[in-house]
Amino acid sequence: MSMSDPGRPAAIEPLLAEPGAAAILCDLDGTLAPIVERPELAAVPDEARVALARIADRYAAVAVVSGRRASVARRIVGLEKLTYIGNHGFELLLPNGSEARAAPDLGADARAAARFAGDLDAGELDAAGLRVEDKGPIVALHWRGAADEAGAEALAERIAARAEAAGLVLHRGRKVLELRPPGEVDKGTAVESLLLGTAATAALYAGDDRTDLDAYSALDRLVACGRLGHAVRIGVASAEGPEEIALRADVVVAGPAGLLPILAALAG
Repeated sequence: MSMSDPGRPAAIEPLLAEPGAAAILCDLDGTLAPIVERPELAAVPDEARVALARIADRYAAVAVVSGRRASVARRIVGLEKLTYIGNHGFELLLPNGSEARAAPDLGADARAAARFAGDLDAGELDAAGLRVEDKGPIVALHWRGAADEAGAEALAERIAARAEAAGLVLHRGRKVLELRPPGEVDKGTAVESLLLGTAATAALYAGDDRTDLDAYSALDRLVACGRLGHAVRIGVASAEGPEEIALRADVVVAGPAGLLPILAALAG
């Protein structure tokens, strides 16, 4: 798939024609917000925030779908009137909601990843520059910015092998590896559940990383069963992103800056 021209790709015209029957969903890091060395410094450009605010007033549903906690994603975006799917589908924070709710009932498995991470050798992690982030049901291993990123990644993969043997589910991203509790929960299952609860008959999803492919698959399923009449997959390309994003996308743009003209067109 080649890069789209800036502005209004033909694929979004059906959404523009009937916004009240369309849903707009976007990943956060690498899609709305540029990737930064320190995740806590991530920011959504003002142009994107203004467009999202206008989109929220026009469309059937507008959601940010993130690997971060839903409350953190909302703080970064700065708009309470959007829906936030956090932790890759494990959390749902509704517009103007006070707190996120767990997507599935994980029961005793909810802290399985945290229990596993608690037994890791902190000294070995520190020496490798491998950072552990406890996100509730998910534990993320980050090596972005480590002095030896290859060495830190190798340690993460050794840990991942042990985690998988212990029954945890693995998800790989851009210089991050997530350990998740057993069960079928991902961005795709969350997007599918959200859309089924709306009147939307068309949907757009923009993403840049491997976990966003699950959301693409959700759109595929909803189109195949007739629930959606039109779906648009926007691939936000980057040097670090998987090539499958571009291969499966209907429209490909170059980085978060390339998404801005599409958001502006959707905002009217």
